[in-house]
Formats: sequence, C-alpha cells, structure tokens
Amino acid sequence: MIDDSLPGAEIIKQGLADLADGTESIPALLVAIASPGLESLGIVIPPFSIESPQLRLYRRLEAEHDLQAHSKYNALRRRVASFLRAARCVS
Repeated sequence: MIDDSLPGAEIIKQGLADLADGTESIPALLVAIASPGLESLGIVIPPFSIESPQLRLYRRLEAEHDLQAHSKYNALRRRVASFLRAARCVS
C-alpha cells in the first residue's frame, strides 16, 4: 500500500494504475523509469513493454510544454525521487 502522505504518491498510484491498464501516460512513464527503486520498496510493478521510457517521457512533455519540457521533465523526476527517498524512510 502506498502512503498518500508521501510526496509524489499521486503520481506513483496513477502510474501503477495506468501501467496495469496498458495506458502510456506521463505517470506510467515515470513509474517505468523508477521501477527498480519502486520494486526495491516492495511495490509490485505491472508488466510493461515500454522501450526508452525516459526518451518517451521527454518527447511527450516536449509536445505538451514546448520550451518548458526540460524543466517539467526535471521537476517530475525530482518528485518521483522525493517519493522514493521518503518511502525508504518510512519502510
């Protein structure tokens, strides 16, 4: 179970649900990127076959945010990193 009080929990929960549904969303791509760290916390990752999730995430953000894609990409990656750090502290 994912603690809703952790930073970025909403991204992780949505990404897990999207992966389970086969939806390639921004949260799903973030979960795919972070899957080794999430699995080390005991979080079960649904099977996925997304090639190059980092590049796919960046391209998607580029299409949606144009010149702000780089900062948006970094902000989302930091949010997921915050989740991983916080989850390690409470587990």
